Amino acid sequence: MAKNVLIIATSPRKNGNSSQIAQEFAKGASDSGNNCEIIYLADKDINFCKGCLACQKTKKCVINDDAPEIVRKMKTSDVIVWATPVYYYEMCGQMKTMIDRANSLFADDYSFRDIYLIATAADSGDYSADGAIKGLSGWIECMDKTNLKGVIKGFGLEQPDDIKSHPEILKEAYNAGQNV
Repeated sequence: MAKNVLIIATSPRKNGNSSQIAQEFAKGASDSGNNCEIIYLADKDINFCKGCLACQKTKKCVINDDAPEIVRKMKTSDVIVWATPVYYYEMCGQMKTMIDRANSLFADDYSFRDIYLIATAADSGDYSADGAIKGLSGWIECMDKTNLKGVIKGFGLEQPDDIKSHPEILKEAYNAGQNV
């Protein structure tokens, strides 16, 4: 049965390393017959959460920008893939802002169960994404019907196109997409 896969590419560079890996994941998911969409936050107007908690009662955000539409798509997806560059050993600010803006899902009946993380970093240490994994895990823990299904790491990528010389990472992303 085909799944609805939503990939949220959070990099400020629309075609940076994390986005290129996300595109390969999407190709694998689509080639396996799934419905796949990539949202590039670089193209969106997303403001910070105000912490008003109105969304816990109304199940929608009071801020009028692009985030509520993304949250609606998240709600009806079976699989969510977060793609982020790692800055200072943590997810990028755009990803954290979008996670905060998805607070209405906590009180809602969402469809997604499997979460994936694509993380890229200039640092080549295997620990480079530990902060991003921990940050995403906090959100996953609050969404009690979900689990972190997989992490694709692209480390040692300093320039926007460095991923092109790491076909093994792109293949890993493609395979993960095929197996959602």
